[in-house]
Amino acid sequence: MKVFGILAGRKMGNCEILAKEAFMAAVENGAEVEMANLHDVKIIPCNGCETCTMRVTQGKSPDCVHKGKDDMDLIMDKFLKADGILVAVPTFVLQPPGIYKTFIDRWLPYEIAFLLEAGIIETPPKRVAALITAGGSTQSWMSLTLAALQMSMFMQSIKVVDQMMASRVARPGQVLLKPDSIARARKIGENLVKAMKMPYDQVQWMGDRGWCPVCHSNVMIQGQPQWDGKRYDIECGMCGAGGSLVNEDGNSRFVLADDGLEKCRVFSEGRQNHFYEIQQTHREAFENMETIRALSEKYRAYAVPAIRGEGK
Repeated sequence: MKVFGILAGRKMGNCEILAKEAFMAAVENGAEVEMANLHDVKIIPCNGCETCTMRVTQGKSPDCVHKGKDDMDLIMDKFLKADGILVAVPTFVLQPPGIYKTFIDRWLPYEIAFLLEAGIIETPPKRVAALITAGGSTQSWMSLTLAALQMSMFMQSIKVVDQMMASRVARPGQVLLKPDSIARARKIGENLVKAMKMPYDQVQWMGDRGWCPVCHSNVMIQGQPQWDGKRYDIECGMCGAGGSLVNEDGNSRFVLADDGLEKCRVFSEGRQNHFYEIQQTHREAFENMETIRALSEKYRAYAVPAIRGEGK
């Protein structure tokens, strides 16, 4: 059993301390551990060229245009072969730091649902994950980080089994003054290995319960019509489960609709629906390229003074 950790914080910062506590518990329960701090590797940002997406919708291998030019394949080789994933990143203004977003923006060539739909792989890998974040404020300034980390895991069809937020730890090592957070990180490691040892179809959520009964996120959004006309009153902002809010004895509760999992991104089927959306969107663009080119001339001819950095 192998646990691979992705970190994106300061050396010996609060996230590294919490991750190492979880690693220690994982090793004590029979796992091997390895980690990568994203500050120690080179990752070229995705430029949005959509080469990987267009290739996979045509049944081809979704190779990135940056393939072989940075450390992405090195990290993803470890990532894809691990049985368990531990992510530990700080919160910067409600969300993960940009370096983590740069990393996951390069994941489309590895998107499991796309590879399945294109026939490149036959079955998804069976992996689990646990998530850690730490920051200097309370939940009010850290509210989107765990949801964003969960979002990155469902892109890889990885079951998240636990997560934790260590709040009010602004300075490196300050989390050591909070024994409850250290104990919670140890539980994260224990739960991760416990899930790795289970039959995959029996793996369930082991952390604190949230509003959404699927991903346990507390981020809810008002529903709007989707690309195929489907609409829910309320959607989970993380996993896309659809339903409505009901009030019971003064407390609100999110209730799934009968078809509320149809677009749920936690499941490959929900993300395969997005595959068809992308196909339709590309088709519309390609069928109207002459119109797009003609309408673009106005903006191509409009010059705005722009700042260019060195080497650009």
